Amino acid sequence: MNTMLIEQSLRAQWKDLRARLTAKRLLVGSAPSLSLRLPGSDAMWFGKASDLEPQRLSLQELPRPGHGGGTHAATYALRDDVCAVACGGGDFGLRLVDFDGAMPGVFDEQVRHLGKMMPPTRETSELARALRPGGNVLLFKGEPVVLGMTGARLVLNAELFEKCAKAYVLAQACGGATRALPWIVRFVANRRLMKDEKLASARTKAGLLPEETKGY
Repeated sequence: MNTMLIEQSLRAQWKDLRARLTAKRLLVGSAPSLSLRLPGSDAMWFGKASDLEPQRLSLQELPRPGHGGGTHAATYALRDDVCAVACGGGDFGLRLVDFDGAMPGVFDEQVRHLGKMMPPTRETSELARALRPGGNVLLFKGEPVVLGMTGARLVLNAELFEKCAKAYVLAQACGGATRALPWIVRFVANRRLMKDEKLASARTKAGLLPEETKGY
């Protein structure tokens, strides 16, 4: 598939992902937005949750002050394995700000696909510290940023994050005790995630779309 066909395919996928995420209330936030990296180019499809069509934006021209695409561009610059970013999150993900802004590795699927959630950050200059360990979700300026190796994986990660955040927030609000999974479970799951991300990074650097992950 040539570059133009890939870009048009991703443009159509952006519209589909936006519709799915907004229908599930997973792009709520104050200024929710969605983007897809265009492998083989220095650009992305970017748009706000309220947009019906994305814009093709150069990653080199961002971040610009006041432009929501800056967070997306900074994320792509830091993480070659990431080809999809959603800023805004769902209702319970947004409530994590009331509970230290980070969720420990409590659930099996969470540690396998979302990885370690680092402490929240508010400055673009601090994103490197939060993203380089390989996690796929964090609170940035008080709102969730969810990452995916592909658009399809992004939707799954956003759904998974909201499900885990709901259970965690309700437990915390009710005074329930929550414990992280045993370290060996988190270690094995994280190693598998890092392996997937390494493969995705190699394909992105080669100008290819990452392959979808299969199974656990």
